[in-house]
Amino acid sequence: MNTVKKVLAVVLAAALLCLTLTACAQGASNDPKDTLIFAQGADPRGLDPALVDDGESSKVIVNIYEGLIKYAKDSTKLEPCLAESWTVSDDGLTYTFKLRQGVKFQDGTDFNADAVKFNIERQMKGNATEDMPYADFVYGYVTKVEAKDANTVVITLKDKCTPFLYNLAMSMAAPMVSPEALKKNNNNVNEAPVGTGPYKFVRWDKEQSIVLTRNDNYWGEKAKTKNVIFRIIKDNSARVVALNNGEVDMIDGIDATVVDEITKAGNTVDQPDGMNINYMAYNTQSSICGKPEVRKALSQAINVPELVKSLYQGYATPADTILPSFVPGFSKDIKQVAYDEAASKAALAQAGVTTVHVITYSNPRPYNPATGKALAEAVQGYLSKVGVTCNIEVFDWTTYKQKVKAGDFDICFYGWTGDNGDPDNFMSLLSDKDPSMNVSRYDNAAYLDLIAKGKAAAEGADRDAIYAQLEQNQVDNSVWLPISHSKLLSAYRPVVQGYYYHVTGNIFLSGMSKTK
Repeated sequence: MNTVKKVLAVVLAAALLCLTLTACAQGASNDPKDTLIFAQGADPRGLDPALVDDGESSKVIVNIYEGLIKYAKDSTKLEPCLAESWTVSDDGLTYTFKLRQGVKFQDGTDFNADAVKFNIERQMKGNATEDMPYADFVYGYVTKVEAKDANTVVITLKDKCTPFLYNLAMSMAAPMVSPEALKKNNNNVNEAPVGTGPYKFVRWDKEQSIVLTRNDNYWGEKAKTKNVIFRIIKDNSARVVALNNGEVDMIDGIDATVVDEITKAGNTVDQPDGMNINYMAYNTQSSICGKPEVRKALSQAINVPELVKSLYQGYATPADTILPSFVPGFSKDIKQVAYDEAASKAALAQAGVTTVHVITYSNPRPYNPATGKALAEAVQGYLSKVGVTCNIEVFDWTTYKQKVKAGDFDICFYGWTGDNGDPDNFMSLLSDKDPSMNVSRYDNAAYLDLIAKGKAAAEGADRDAIYAQLEQNQVDNSVWLPISHSKLLSAYRPVVQGYYYHVTGNIFLSGMSKTK
């Protein structure tokens, strides 16, 4: 280990000691087996599932909260959770849920039909605030919520919505929050989360750590490990050093360059196929990228297969489609704009495009473990060959989200890890009115019409064909340049038992334990 890494390791060890002492002050045990430590690359934006839309928040949220429905451990197949069962009316508009009885929120208040009604109505049209990015996505079709009795909830939709049940299992908007906690915290529990899940919140030291402890009153199987610490370690190499030195138990946000280093230290790299898309987005409202012909020409300058091979070294595949191959609606017939440097250079010269304003993020993402900065610089190299200068600004993830929403850019880099395995979850991004979701600000009547048809269509070949048409619409208008579908790279020490990283990019810790 070189001198820099040795110094870094000492600093990390000191930080860990401080965290352990803090946890002990909260009543935690000194036994290392009693604490799981997971390190990620950025601070959560918040811990209120209605007010966030990022993976860093989601990984913590799924350990504190639950929804009416959940996904299976190894897929997005639906399973009961806070709802024991449900039925759907013949016309597809009325959903009746029978709730699990005897469940308490972590503040001791009852989970019941009134709590479900409160959570949903909080995010329905007329009540939802601008900082609720998933509210319309999950509840936009809901017209009425009724608490028929303490354990029965009836939800009425305005139109058929095939993805609705899948949306209710997501980690954003769908999890149930204690109504009393929301009332006490002015409708915002970003820093005071209260759910029904296997772990409850202890403290959050911004940019450093989040501490959770076991919910001993949990209705289901109790968490195997008493305490959980989410460590925030922004630097990729620092996270690897922390793992290899035994200072943390699990990490994500790693790339191909550190796989050998991790495995040589005796740790395991987990690498399932990811349900994700890594893409370059054009701001369709910018003075430069508002023209489809300019977007196409910029895309033609970039040799995507070459870029993916160089940057991801076999841990990602080039993307022709937005949808991963195992998601319904995927079509092998969809092909993106082909690489053509000469055509790109001529078209951009004719359009008078010599510079573009690019913004990107500094940290790794599940869909882009190489960091947004590395991806932007690779694209910068290609565009320089066709006479275009990229003026790149790099921001930490929290700031970057704000910059994207503000819209002062020509090109940004983004991605998506599927929430629920339904094609609408990917393709609706380009129809959303929220610019933090629809970062390209795409507004196309034909696209919107197809989205509506896709939501209402029954699962099967006809519905799949609608999503293939949506993919083609995006290609024809060069709204995004899809880059890659990445493997979900994470790593863990051999002392961790029961490790798994869900296809949605979440880490469910209650079933994991440590041998020492």
